[in-house]
Amino acid sequence: MQSLQSLHTFALPANCQKLVRITMSEQLHTVDFCQPFFILGEGSNCVFLNDFEGTVIQMANRGIEVKELDDYYLVHVAAGENWHQLVMKLLEMGIAGLENLALIPGTIGAAPVQNIGAYGVELADVFSHLVGFNIDEQTFETLDKSACQFGYRDSVFKQALQGRFVITEVVLKLPKKWQPVLEYGPLRDLQNTEVDAKRVAQRVMQIRRSKLPDPELCANAGSFFKNPVVSREVAKTLCERYQNMPTYPVDDEKVKLAAGWLIEQAGLKGHRIGGIRVYDKQALVLVNDEQGDGEELLAMITYIQKTVFDKFMVELIPEVRLIGCSGEFSKGVEHG
Repeated sequence: MQSLQSLHTFALPANCQKLVRITMSEQLHTVDFCQPFFILGEGSNCVFLNDFEGTVIQMANRGIEVKELDDYYLVHVAAGENWHQLVMKLLEMGIAGLENLALIPGTIGAAPVQNIGAYGVELADVFSHLVGFNIDEQTFETLDKSACQFGYRDSVFKQALQGRFVITEVVLKLPKKWQPVLEYGPLRDLQNTEVDAKRVAQRVMQIRRSKLPDPELCANAGSFFKNPVVSREVAKTLCERYQNMPTYPVDDEKVKLAAGWLIEQAGLKGHRIGGIRVYDKQALVLVNDEQGDGEELLAMITYIQKTVFDKFMVELIPEVRLIGCSGEFSKGVEHG
């Protein structure tokens, strides 16, 4: 048995049968995929609720290569590289485009799975293609953006290819002609000012640090729930009842709500169940600050979902991936 407590940032006590570190993509040919397995990066967006009865495969390959073309840069990055370190490295090289995604924890390989996003930018906006290992075929394949089926915090790797594909390299396409994205929330105060990509990144990091606890100091997995997307009719009804409710247009028919606002308005900021607590500075974050366990975390998730649904008739779905004894499972709202 191998302990997983230090390998996921929520730090619940859990073990796995076997831990395999992949430092070269070719090693995937030697992995036994017949038993339960889970692909792990830095463990910042998954929680092991209890002992995992299988193999945890930790992607730890490294390498960054930048190719300069006439109008854009192609950045080839190994799956085991740290996302934030890549953002900062490119900014130091004078390559912009990822600044809104600064300080997002985790690895490059995890970024497409979740289609990570923040402050008006998603990975899909800067994505070219990726390379990965097709477990069924035991071959390496290249997938373009359309094949990845990116959605809001979603991709084909959480759907049809879940458990069937291991991302080994991601290629980003960053235009040389840079345009800042400043329409989202606290970044608006930078509009109509002289900004460069480094300044935007600094502002993003300042905002994130003010809201999100450092996992090194307080065990957490960042934003725990997805921001729910509802119809414009539902959003209009809610805004009539709660006039200060923040909303973000998605398209002509859909509107995104702020999950943290819903949780806070439901009176849950600071709420505790066992060792698990709703963070007092940002209700979207759950923290494990008193040696909690998987049962307490599941109880907290259920309680938040039910309380928010009872008040707003809106369903919250975890953004963080929940790993049980034999693999990942979804945690929907329990009505009644």
